[in-house]
Amino acid sequence: MKPSIKDRKKFDIDLKWGEVREKQVADMLQNKTIEVKSERDMWQRTGNIAVEYESYGKPSGIKATESDYWFHNLCIGKETYATLVFRTDVLRSIIDSLDYTKTVKGGDHNASKMYLLNIQKLFSSDVIKAFREREKNVKNINTRKTTKSSVEKRTKV
Repeated sequence: MKPSIKDRKKFDIDLKWGEVREKQVADMLQNKTIEVKSERDMWQRTGNIAVEYESYGKPSGIKATESDYWFHNLCIGKETYATLVFRTDVLRSIIDSLDYTKTVKGGDHNASKMYLLNIQKLFSSDVIKAFREREKNVKNINTRKTTKSSVEKRTKV
């Protein structure tokens, strides 16, 4: 079955959309900094990923990284099953927007604190809604006329 002209026009739009996303992935791997964390088999049993935020009483992981992107590998045995990729600022915002976060200790000497994040919850409608609100607020801030006082306020936060 040959695609119609109407289908081809949609294909052109879809192709452009895909090419933009391909460029974003290439840019993230070549021109940005990334933090890579890997979950071993535990995520399969619990449905959670652990995101470190403190170690030996100091900010670490998501609270300390300066990376642009956070890659979270989900491993089965020695193989990577899937990788979740977040802009780091978005993952921080998601964690802040959650109505409930569980904290656990782990790592060497149980010196690290980690948020346990339910994988399904990360993609739930309420988290996506909070993401959309965040994006709307970011756009509003960026489109406002920047004055000295507003810049000072933002840098204090």
